[in-house]
Order: sequence, then structure tokens, then C-alpha cells
Amino acid sequence: MSETLQILVDGDACPVKEEIYKVAYRRNVSVVVVSNSPFRVPVHPLVRRVVVSDGFDAADNWIAEAAHARSVIVTADILLAERGIKAGATVISPAGRPFTTSSIGSQIANRAIMADLRAGGDIVGGPAPFSKADRSRFLSALDEALARLAR
Repeated sequence: MSETLQILVDGDACPVKEEIYKVAYRRNVSVVVVSNSPFRVPVHPLVRRVVVSDGFDAADNWIAEAAHARSVIVTADILLAERGIKAGATVISPAGRPFTTSSIGSQIANRAIMADLRAGGDIVGGPAPFSKADRSRFLSALDEALARLAR
């Protein structure tokens, strides 16, 4: 039996959940929103909410274990993105930027450098505010990924 096309959402801080639902409904693809705390998701046969323990990386572990080659993972978490890529999944940030095998190494290295700078007391800015362009880029990237996986 072939693996089912699915969208796995790192849900606790995802700013594009509504966009994910719209694309999923249009393409008839199941969505699993995984989080450490309960929140409302649409009552719809394609949408399922999974609430995991608040243990360290519990949501990431659930998503990484559920991921396969026909999964699209939506996350801003670089380490979860790496685990998803290793599972064969397509991984997209909420800003619509893909995580790929060729980019993930440098993204992990950059993350480590920024963590060291913060730990040393250096003031470093966070990510830019989420914009309409990010939302539009995300919609396009998700739609393209699902179209590619559906073939």
C-alpha cells in the first residue's frame, strides 16, 4: 500500500494554519496539526489535531516519526526540518522557504552560531516580522509541493 499524501504541521507557533486548511481542502489532502497544547482546529474530515505531552521535542518527535516521502512538513524549526528531510519528506517554513538537503547544513550551522552569540550576551535580532509576501510565498510553495507529490 502506498503512503498517503499528508501535511504535518508543527502547530504551536504556526502563523499559516488557515492557509494550510484552504489548500488541503482544495487538494483533498489530510492535515495533522501537532502541538503541546490544545487549540481549536476546524471540524473537518481532513483535519486532525494531535496534542502531545509538553516533554522536550515531543511534537517534533511525533512529526518526525509520522513523516515519509509523501509528507509535507510545515515548520520553522531547523532541527525538525533536518529530521523531516532525512525521512524523505518535503519541508517548508511558514514563510514559504523550502528546507532542502543542500541547504539544511548551513542553516543548522547558522542556528548554532546565533545561539552562541546569544549565550555570550550579544544582542542579535530575531527573524523579520511575518509579512503578506511570506504568506503568499507559503501558499505557492505548499501548492507546488502537493502538486509534485500527487503525481
